[in-house]
Amino acid sequence: MQLFTIGFTKKTAKEFFSLLNENGVKKIVDTRINNTSQLAGFAKGKDLAYFSKVILDIPYEHIIDFAPTQDLLKRYRNKKISWGEYENEYLKLLDNRKIFEQLEAESLDGACLLCSEHLPDYCHRRLLAEAIQSHHPEFTIIHLR
Repeated sequence: MQLFTIGFTKKTAKEFFSLLNENGVKKIVDTRINNTSQLAGFAKGKDLAYFSKVILDIPYEHIIDFAPTQDLLKRYRNKKISWGEYENEYLKLLDNRKIFEQLEAESLDGACLLCSEHLPDYCHRRLLAEAIQSHHPEFTIIHLR
């Protein structure tokens, strides 16, 4: 089973949708807390739902429980907490939300976890993918760049 991740910043729409298409992504799973920002360009939630259907013929789903809280994100971006602290708090948040008790692994086979960060290194989508993999080791994680 495969689980992809992607960030949309520093990508054109052509690059973004080509990466998804070339890798056989079956569904876009938006992990952002705010998917309506004007800065998101082609990656605003309603637009992505439309584009994913028309361009790739795949579904789009926004799972808010996969997102960090506004407060956690703000504290990290404002350098009030380190990446390690952010990571620990985000993973605790997922546990508190009981994400893995509700998760049907098959529903994520071929899915691509979406966030805005260009690279996965310091992004919650990587942490989420790794946490999913720790509960479901059958997943292989592929970061689309």
